[in-house]
This record gives sequence, structure tokens and C-alpha cells, in this order.
Amino acid sequence: MTGTGSPNQQKTALSGSKKGVSNTNLGVNKNLLILHFTVFIWGFTGILGQLISISAVNLVWYRVLIASVSLFLYFKFNQTAFKISRKTLVKLLLTGALVGGHWILFFASIKLSTVPVTLVCLSSITLFTAIFEPLINKKRISKMEIIAGILIISGIVLIFKFETQYTKGIIAGLASAVLASLFSIINGRQIKHHEAPVIAFYELSGALLWITIYLFATVGTAGFLIPKAADLGYLFLLGTVCTSLAYVAGVSVMRELSAFRVALITNLEPVYGIIMAFLFFGDMNKMSVGFWVGSVIILSTIFLFPVAQKQVAKRRNR
Repeated sequence: MTGTGSPNQQKTALSGSKKGVSNTNLGVNKNLLILHFTVFIWGFTGILGQLISISAVNLVWYRVLIASVSLFLYFKFNQTAFKISRKTLVKLLLTGALVGGHWILFFASIKLSTVPVTLVCLSSITLFTAIFEPLINKKRISKMEIIAGILIISGIVLIFKFETQYTKGIIAGLASAVLASLFSIINGRQIKHHEAPVIAFYELSGALLWITIYLFATVGTAGFLIPKAADLGYLFLLGTVCTSLAYVAGVSVMRELSAFRVALITNLEPVYGIIMAFLFFGDMNKMSVGFWVGSVIILSTIFLFPVAQKQVAKRRNR
């Protein structure tokens, strides 16, 4: 005969279960705050990309060089072990090729079009992640995630009054979004086995390696342009705060958040950027109706998506 346990045992089990759920919720909320802060930092990346005068490839080469060195110094200063197996090293270095390619295409898109056009294209990360994540992790494609991705894109299109006159910039931006989606999904799997700073260091080092090989193969030593004095400060800010710090933070949250959830919240980047610009340099009343409508669509999708997801899960479990 099997029993269900004494009332005290049941209470203890229930209490332990509630504590576990509570701790999980705290972890998720903490990571959401970190992700929002990270996205806030990323909002400066496009602006820096326009301010820095060197080409997209050289810009990214200096970006990952500064980021890799800063992370290496961080490990040495804190006496942190960062050795990994050869198999993992190869995986992370190859993922670095995706990271480097994403940033080169991102800055190329900015230089071929405008920051707004590039950000509109980058918003398609949500849609690509909704398609790629279940395929890579061998899960069913979620119709809800596809709809959310389309809503996000429509919201950002309204904000920027998207124009199709920048064909090359649009293609570069969409290709950048595809690569970003892929390495985000890969990082979602790697973070389960390795610490975020370690993943970031080897992926950024991989990006540096592949971009260096590309420059040598295409233009030789002439391809390594020395930045102007005016660019140095921007490059340092881009490589440290906007890359090594933000990249580590962006990878670390994936212990609790899915690649799609991260991609969803990342779409707040243009909203944060526009609000900051108007708070510091302009009048809030100058914002167009399209901005407010688009912002409402984006924010509603981001914050209502988890609620809708829970409701669907409850119905399935009935």
C-alpha cells in the first residue's frame, strides 16, 4: 500500500515547491533587469558607429581587439581560470566568426543607409529566432513567436517611417540579424556549461582571429588602418562598455531567459535610443504619432507575450 505522506510532509513539500518557484521568478526578474540595462547600453552602438570614421571591417577589428584584451586583463587581475577543452575552444572560435560577421554587416548597413534603417532590419532578429531556435533545438515552431516577431517589425517600421531606397543597407542589416539570431541561440546552449565571461572572451577572440585572416587575405597589411585621434576615445568606449561588458551581460542572462525572449527585449534598443535623444537634445512633443503607435505595439508585444505564453501553457495542461 502506498501513501501520499503525512500532512506535515505535504506542507513541507508544498513550501519547498513555492520557494523554488519564488527563487526562479527572482532569477528571471533579475536577469530581465540586467538585459534591459544591456539593451540600454547597446543603444549607443549605432551612434558610435556613425561617429567613428574608419571602415566597418576595421571598426569591428579594433572593437573586438579592445574587448578581448580587456577581458583577458579582467581574468588576470581577478586570477580567474578560463581554460576550456579543445572541442569547446573550436566551437566558440567558430561562433566568433558569426559574431564578427554580424557586427561587420551591422556597421556596413549603417554606413550604406542610416541608423534607423539598420535598426529596423535588426528588429527581424525576433522573427529569425522564432524560426531558427526550434529548428536548432529540435522543437516545434511557435506560431505565437512568429506573430510576435511580425508585430515587433511593424512597430519599428512605424517609428522610423521605413524607406526602401537603401537596398544594400537593408540586405546587410537583414544578414546581420540572421547571424545575431544564430549566435544567440548557440550562446543559450553554451551558457549551461560555461561562465559568461569565458564564452565572451573566446567568441570575441574568435571574431578577432577571423577578421584578421580576412584582412590579410583580401588587402594584406594595408588593410589595418590606424584610427584618427578623434576615433580613439569612441573605439575604447565601444570596445569596453558596449562590447566586453555588454556582451558578458547579454550572454549571462541566457541561463534563465530563452534566445527568443532576449531577442524580443532587444527590440527596445531603438525605443531607448530615441527617448534618450529627445530627453537630452529635443522636445518630447516633436515625436511623431508613428513613434507613439510603434512604441505601444513594441512594448505591448514584449510585456504581453509572456502573459499570453502562460495562458496557452495553462490551456494545454488542462
